[in-house]
Amino acid sequence: MSVIENSWQHNYINTNGIKLHCVTQGEGSLMLMLHGFPEFWYSWRYQIPQFSKDFKVVALDLRGYNDSDKPTNKSAYVMDEFIKDVKGAIETLGYQKCVLVGHDWGAAIAWNFAYTYPEIVERLIIMNVPHPAKFFQAFFTNPQQLMRSWYIFFFQLPVLPEFVLQLSDYKAIKSVFIKTTFNKNNFASADIETYKNAAAKPGAIKAMLSYYRNIFRQVFIKEVWQILEVPTLMIWGENDTALGKELTYGTEAYVRDFQIKYIPNCSHWVQQDRPEVVNQYMREFLADYIS
Repeated sequence: MSVIENSWQHNYINTNGIKLHCVTQGEGSLMLMLHGFPEFWYSWRYQIPQFSKDFKVVALDLRGYNDSDKPTNKSAYVMDEFIKDVKGAIETLGYQKCVLVGHDWGAAIAWNFAYTYPEIVERLIIMNVPHPAKFFQAFFTNPQQLMRSWYIFFFQLPVLPEFVLQLSDYKAIKSVFIKTTFNKNNFASADIETYKNAAAKPGAIKAMLSYYRNIFRQVFIKEVWQILEVPTLMIWGENDTALGKELTYGTEAYVRDFQIKYIPNCSHWVQQDRPEVVNQYMREFLADYIS
């Protein structure tokens, strides 16, 4: 199953000294969507038309991805810059607040953004990335999670990861979706090709890897995480091969108003693997806000 919407608008946002591509649909309060690796705005194709009925939905291409600018310096891919990108995007769009939705790397950015600017985030929706404190703890206490995270260590190597990801017409990019997803009907061959084509754009692979090559020094490491006051929904595909379900346990200690919804028979690519269920949980969480 593939989704194509003629009413989607492709735009560019100038923020934090760079230009980010985005897809928008709808009018009203802002819902800003942040994708993960190795995706781009297209990972929200099942959510954009559903929530554009009540929101102005804006799905960004993060810096380094697809049609967004791709700074060449590795130091450009750090959390401080990602947060500035998001804040600038919200302001450029003419909003003071938003519902912030993130998956994978987009969720990591969303967590950090909500802690930095809680007054801007009215609702936070996180998909298949744990609270930063829980992820950091796992690297010291969870050997199984360390094994699941082998690719993070592989991505630290110079040159070789770029070579592997581009090998055989980006076979690794294609197989990461095909091999791990449950509902394969939601990943048509055209969808997989779309992801491959985005990764194949000049400078994209190196930029995407730069996120990981800065990960240990600034993404999840923080001495004290205060209680987050932003109402937060976490949606978790239980069959995530990269991040264990146990990383979600105890998240309520860090978020005052917290809900979690587990989805069985669902992979890391939760919003694409089980979009109907994800959309339902999102709508239930936002019911009082929409009304």
